[in-house]
Amino acid sequence: MASRYCPARRAWMVSILPASERFPDKKMLHTLKIRRHCLLAGLSLALVAVFFASSGLAQEGPDRAGYFAVRSAETHLANGVHVLDARLQLVLSSEALEALASGITLTIELQIEVIRVRRWYVDDMTAELAIRYELEYRPLSQRYIVRNLNSGDQDSFATLYSALNNLGRVQGLPVIDDSLLEADKKFRIRLRAMLQTQQYSAPLRLLFFWRDEWQLKSEWSEWILDR
Repeated sequence: MASRYCPARRAWMVSILPASERFPDKKMLHTLKIRRHCLLAGLSLALVAVFFASSGLAQEGPDRAGYFAVRSAETHLANGVHVLDARLQLVLSSEALEALASGITLTIELQIEVIRVRRWYVDDMTAELAIRYELEYRPLSQRYIVRNLNSGDQDSFATLYSALNNLGRVQGLPVIDDSLLEADKKFRIRLRAMLQTQQYSAPLRLLFFWRDEWQLKSEWSEWILDR
């Protein structure tokens, strides 16, 4: 049987595009990349929101805001080193508590600054110190783990109250060697505690930034360094 030729069908199968559509220029490719990144970021935030809802972090009714406070703080000189004693009150928000129960490790940071007092100029930052602690809940053993990320020391507690009480008792923490400070100069020192979120992924950090329940930070407590 002889084959039939159909010009209409062949014309339908062949299309001629302008060169600009067959080969997108760099500007168009850049625009497509930006749209793709925006779409991926949106999907990431949507997944994070689903995670919070499914894990019980999005609670109905009034939530506990939580707060951090420095109740007392002082330094004294011991063997040529200024050491810190402090009492902190650490109250976690409802969302932070739910996150902890769901397996998310919390990081609590103590920030210490040693500042030289100058009479005629702006005070000068002499030293900064950050002490970070991880708080983790292990459901199998039903224990709360407190880990000092600076020293590697780790303790285990049966209750959250005991764990937070331990974190809130700072005893004999070395701050700075007195020999590193200029003689006959006046220094002040200040301390605060905060819930650190920088260790989480970018979508989580963005979500936490807009939620007050994760903005836990005490006021600065400040005093003159006794030399």
